[in-house]
Amino acid sequence: MGKIRLGVNIDHVATVRNARGEIYPSPLRASLLAQKEGADSITIHLREDRRHINESDLKKIKSRLKIPLNLEIAATKEMQKIALKNKPPFICIVPEKRQEITTEGGLNLKFKTKFIKKLIHKLKKNNSRVSLFVEPSLKDIKMSKDLKADCVEIHTGRFCNFVNKKKNYKKELIRIKKAIALGNKLGLEVHAGHGLTYKSAKILSKVPGIKEFNIGHFLIGESIFVGLRKTIKEFKKIIKQ
Repeated sequence: MGKIRLGVNIDHVATVRNARGEIYPSPLRASLLAQKEGADSITIHLREDRRHINESDLKKIKSRLKIPLNLEIAATKEMQKIALKNKPPFICIVPEKRQEITTEGGLNLKFKTKFIKKLIHKLKKNNSRVSLFVEPSLKDIKMSKDLKADCVEIHTGRFCNFVNKKKNYKKELIRIKKAIALGNKLGLEVHAGHGLTYKSAKILSKVPGIKEFNIGHFLIGESIFVGLRKTIKEFKKIIKQ
C-alpha cells in the first residue's frame, strides 16, 4: 500500500484571529509551519459567511504553499466563481448551512444534482482534483462515481462521536469499511475527515483503502498545549503504515 497523506485544516487558526478582529494568529503562518512539519496538504473551508477563512487568506496561502491546497466549498455559483478563479489543486465540495456550528453531515447528492455535476466538470476542466464530502453510504459512493468525482471524503463525525463518548462504534465502523471498499472498487480515491482525534484516527488508520486523512479542529486545539509540530508528527505517526 502507498503512503497515507495527512491534510491539515487550519480554519480554526482563523477562528481565533476573527474572535478579536485582529491580524493574528496568521493562517498563512500556520499553513507554512504545517508544511514544514510534514503536512501533505493544507485544507481551508471558505464558508459563505466567512466565519473563519476569507478570500485574502485563500490568495496568500495558495501563493506561498509548495504542497497542495485543498479548498472546501459549498455547491453555489459564488463558490464556483471563486474556485475557478483561484484554481486550487484540490477541491472538496461540502454541504453548508448558515446556522450550523460545523459541517453536520455529508452532501445530499439528490439535491442540486445537475448543478453539482456541472460544477465537478468545470472544476476538473480547470485542473482541480475534485472530492465530494459524503456519508459512508453505498448509494452516495455510487452516485459520486456517476457524477464523475475524482475522490470521496467519508464523513467520520458520527463514528468519532461514538469513540469520544466511549460508545459502541462497531456498526458505524462497518459502514465506513463497506463504503471505503466500494469506493476503491469503483476507482474513487477515498479520504476520511471530520472530528478525528488521535484515538479515532488510529482506529481508522488500520482500515485499508484510505489514501488521505483531513484533520483540523482537534489538531489545532491540541497544538495549543503541545505545539503544531508535535501534533502533526503524532498524527503522521498514527496514520503511517
